Amino acid sequence: MVTDPIGDMLIQIKNAYLARKKTVILPHSKMKEYLAKILKAEGYLSDIHVNGEDPKHDLELHLVYNNSEPALTDLKRKSKPGLRVYVGAGSIPMVVGGMGVAILSTSKGIMTGREAKKLKIGGELLCEVW
Repeated sequence: MVTDPIGDMLIQIKNAYLARKKTVILPHSKMKEYLAKILKAEGYLSDIHVNGEDPKHDLELHLVYNNSEPALTDLKRKSKPGLRVYVGAGSIPMVVGGMGVAILSTSKGIMTGREAKKLKIGGELLCEVW
């Protein structure tokens, strides 16, 4: 049993990049799907597919490489099940001097730090990706 499904997803993506895999297949959840959509919009994933039938779906993620180099350099899980990290709209961190992206879970859904700043809302800081 996985106690931190988001952390597990992020580490599987990171390990797949390090192993030069083209795809990653994960157990599906809505939160993972929304997180994957943000990673796709930011250019870290090329495509997302939901495979399988109810109730067992899989999430298939296609990774991006630029000149055989991984698009994703690193990532860090910030809010964990044992220690939740919440940030206000004014204290959303800038990741790697603006080159990366902070991902938050807000009252308006899962979004990037830039979107949350525009809407002037804070939330739970899920992870930072660069």
